[in-house]
Amino acid sequence: MTTQMIILNGGSSSGKSGIVRCLQALLPDPWLAFGCDSFVDAMPASLQAKDGGITFTADGTVSVGAEFRALETAWTEGIAAMARAGARVIVDDVFLGGAASQRRWQKALGGLDVLWVGVRCESAVAAGREVARGDRVRGMAASQADVVHEGVVYDLEVDTTHTESLVCAEAVAARLG
Repeated sequence: MTTQMIILNGGSSSGKSGIVRCLQALLPDPWLAFGCDSFVDAMPASLQAKDGGITFTADGTVSVGAEFRALETAWTEGIAAMARAGARVIVDDVFLGGAASQRRWQKALGGLDVLWVGVRCESAVAAGREVARGDRVRGMAASQADVVHEGVVYDLEVDTTHTESLVCAEAVAARLG
């Protein structure tokens, strides 16, 4: 079976988006890219900073509620539908719930061939990137660096602490065969 989806999981500022852009340039077939950031940006403002939606606290903690989860389910099902319709898809996500987050994706992706990729980065390096980006609440990178990987099973792991996005993308592309 040919891989239909690549799911990259890593904490904030771990380098996932850079790897996705490199993969799109490296892979011979076109791959669509979707990320949790664009999902959150697409949500109505009324669900941001609301108990049932998604909240970002001053220390970088991210909390999600039932309304967020309902939209997230629709989003994952929609992405799975695109893959089932023949699109090749790369997803850049942050598994805030570790293994439970992976199980939600697995439920939506039943029957699809998926390459699961863990994107690791030392928390101090990710925190430095977070500051340089300027579009994140400080503390998210450090708080997510390890927790997003708890209990998650990967086909491949890469570490962007000292490795460029292109080299990581080449490792992912090589795993595809």
